[in-house]
Amino acid sequence: MEDENQNQSGMKRRTFIKAAAAAGVLAAGGAALLQIGAFRRLQENATRQFPGVLYTERLRQIVTQDPSRTRMLMWELTSPAEENLTVELRVQGADETNVHHFPASNDRFIDDEIEVYQYRAEVNHLTPGTHYQYRITSEDAATDWQTLCAPAADETYKMLIFPDTQSSDNYADWKEMAHLAWARNTDAALFACMGDLVDNGEDRLQWTDFFGGVEEMQRVIPMAPLMGNHETYDLNWKERLPEAYLHYFATPPNASTEFDRYYYSFDYGDVHYIALCTQQREIGAFKDGLVGEQLEWIRRDMRAHRKKWNIVLMHKDVLQYRIHGRPERTEGIDDDNGRVWMPVFDELGIDIVFSAHLHTYRNRGHIYGFQKTPDKKGPLYILTGVAGNVRYPNLWIDHPFDEVTLPQPETDNYLTMDVGRDAIEIACFLPDGTEMDRVRVTKR
Repeated sequence: MEDENQNQSGMKRRTFIKAAAAAGVLAAGGAALLQIGAFRRLQENATRQFPGVLYTERLRQIVTQDPSRTRMLMWELTSPAEENLTVELRVQGADETNVHHFPASNDRFIDDEIEVYQYRAEVNHLTPGTHYQYRITSEDAATDWQTLCAPAADETYKMLIFPDTQSSDNYADWKEMAHLAWARNTDAALFACMGDLVDNGEDRLQWTDFFGGVEEMQRVIPMAPLMGNHETYDLNWKERLPEAYLHYFATPPNASTEFDRYYYSFDYGDVHYIALCTQQREIGAFKDGLVGEQLEWIRRDMRAHRKKWNIVLMHKDVLQYRIHGRPERTEGIDDDNGRVWMPVFDELGIDIVFSAHLHTYRNRGHIYGFQKTPDKKGPLYILTGVAGNVRYPNLWIDHPFDEVTLPQPETDNYLTMDVGRDAIEIACFLPDGTEMDRVRVTKR
């Protein structure tokens, strides 16, 4: 959300958690921390009772530049691995003797005064259009087999898209909605999270709560994450570099020396996805050049990777809205992102632009040259909504470009995107499955 609406409740919550833990009080945050400890003890006991079982936390697939050929796997352990960890990969249905082995690397880091025992491995030499299974193994233990699918070059598929998930509680609303969305869309091939994944980027407990929402789907389909402004806050609500985000998500490299993995691109089926970083204001306090570097990169990237469909994912939005109670605030094009990026999207022939940040769903139709285009020239612009409990009812005054808005006060929502042979269809749903909007994009 915008800087002037920064949530201060997180600092109070954090301070209380630490005080409660020191005092041994079972408050909301303190109880959650104790539950984590209890879960770890349960895992340790289970390991002793069931030798041969390897327990991992937050096992997840992350998109690579070409998910039809490679896939990044990441996971955590409750304690450092004493033996070598390996990913075993087999074609679905093959016996356990016909497997490929990929060694894992240690990706341990410390943030929020907590050491995270994290590991990762990139599996490669996948065959497009093939269904695989994988598991994590140590010397004498292994996880269950999980699904991993390598898409065909022209595969039709469904994608789940989640707006801002930041929350001021234990992420209960986010977890419920994400689980319901996955239950209704287990045929989805991948999912995107549009930034502001957490309310405070340094808060480890919030990260575990965020991952709790996607626990099931992230093991079996890849995630495309975006960095939001809230990923750049420390525990004192001061701006910092997005340390935790960069550790949790080994997204595709972009050949940048200063901003590696801040932005990236990848292909999936007939779509080329460009994930931009719009946190130039927050990151600019530490290093400059993010926007200029991306402007040069996106043109090179499109020359090298253009597909039938080309879609941009960006956290901050391209439009500026009037705000109730602030008559000095005008509507129009956002100076930091809209005026910079919209002409580039026109130039490069981008088909769809998804954004977030404002915690409201808006379908703006097609825009070209900063003007609405009834003939559907220019990209379709979708502001994706909100998926956590931080909501701003009746804050924004409708923009003239808005074609569809949700009734106020808004609740959570998620999106599906069906990529077909000749069209892409996007739909917006409430947590209970009620469809609120649907739009179809075809080639002109």
